[in-house]
Amino acid sequence: MTTPVATPSPRSVAPSGGIARIAAPRGARPHGLYDLTLHDLETRVVDLGFPVYRARQVWSWVYRQLVADYIAMTNIPAALREALSIAAPLSLLEPVRTLTADDGETIKTLYRTGDGQVLETVLMFYPDRATVCVSCQVGCAVGCAFCATGLMGLARNLSAGEMVAQVAGAAREAHQRGRTLTNIVMMGMGEPLHNYDATMAFIGIIHDPDGLDIGARRITISTSGIVPKIDALAMEPLQLNLAVSLHAPDDELRSSLVPINRRYPIAMLMASIDRYIEKTGRRVSFEYALMRGINDSEEIARDLAALLRGRLCHVNIIPLNPVDVLPYERPDAAGIERFASILREAAIATTVRYSRGLDIDAACGQLRAKEEATRAAS
Repeated sequence: MTTPVATPSPRSVAPSGGIARIAAPRGARPHGLYDLTLHDLETRVVDLGFPVYRARQVWSWVYRQLVADYIAMTNIPAALREALSIAAPLSLLEPVRTLTADDGETIKTLYRTGDGQVLETVLMFYPDRATVCVSCQVGCAVGCAFCATGLMGLARNLSAGEMVAQVAGAAREAHQRGRTLTNIVMMGMGEPLHNYDATMAFIGIIHDPDGLDIGARRITISTSGIVPKIDALAMEPLQLNLAVSLHAPDDELRSSLVPINRRYPIAMLMASIDRYIEKTGRRVSFEYALMRGINDSEEIARDLAALLRGRLCHVNIIPLNPVDVLPYERPDAAGIERFASILREAAIATTVRYSRGLDIDAACGQLRAKEEATRAAS
């Protein structure tokens, strides 16, 4: 599923291999080194007239040394570095703004792409792990009612390389803090299963044991419930984690919150999840954004327990991270615990996960929305 690599012209690429500053149509956007598998890079290096072993040297610099510029690759011939900076620029993302919260344990980065789009990545440090939340699209077509990203609509899919670049940046930041990046969650902007081929190419690159070597069981794909692609994911050879954004146990309420439910209603979604569990033997996580007066009643909790009973699953209750321009609110602590207790009493494995970075617009899409508003006003 490797993404085809287009060769940009020299004038569209920074000489050091930095971000390509162009405004390209969708089919002509430049791809870079992060879009390449090791085999692709070996082919590219040989095609450029250099011995194949140089590709592994470059690969090690990028994924083991985590360098951000071809200039840093001191044992690579200058001619090869220059050729690669043109044929496969090292990064297609430019950091625009970085915000920190939670005593420096949460870092949100706003990136700009070569065609002027902006996207978000969040790095979160925990005592036992370091997790990066990756965006797979600029905006999102699903349009969940409570999501800031959904307000934007979909601008475009990200390439595999643009996703890899987010992970490389997070790994570099973690390394500078004496930590190792351990986990990837595809819970940023966009619907990964709407960008399936690029998502799987991205996973193949970051999973490569000669590169970042992120284990499949440490990679989570989150989806709003794209049934045909859940079935496709079940056939993939890697033991990935699947998280389904459920948010309601009945079609009427879920359709009002997650419009894709009108196309793939709960019965169809659950059937695909049952097939996924049967095929993979993997436990599925259900993400449940808890909203006051919307989906947090005791009756709804009991309906959710009835829906999930007997399935190999886990529920992550996520008290809503409020968005200024939307009317949804987080329940109080007592209401959150009451909802969770009903699920636990029904033998549904349940965890309450509070959002990180409330003071830095960490809800998906908020920082991008503010950046776009600022640009529009200037």
